[in-house]
Amino acid sequence: MWIVAIGWMYVVTLMAATEPTVVGGIMTFFGYGVLPISLVFYLVGSRRRRGRGRDGAVDVPGAGRLPDVEGAIAGDASGHGCDGGAPADGGCGGH
Repeated sequence: MWIVAIGWMYVVTLMAATEPTVVGGIMTFFGYGVLPISLVFYLVGSRRRRGRGRDGAVDVPGAGRLPDVEGAIAGDASGHGCDGGAPADGGCGGH
């Protein structure tokens, strides 16, 4: 695919160089070269982007969410180094 795009851009560059005016050359270069090539690459890439979700990208629900902060403030013992249930005041008994 890349060799075809490079070859086509070479041809379009030569076409643009033979235009009688600079504005005509620029319009030829963009009209026959840059715009069609970018459209083709966008369409080819859309099939890859659509297939990426099925072929290997893992969609984890809740990824990027913050941990439960309210549970830690209310006295949840997980992650605080407490061995048992936390006291009612939310501390770890002297820590």
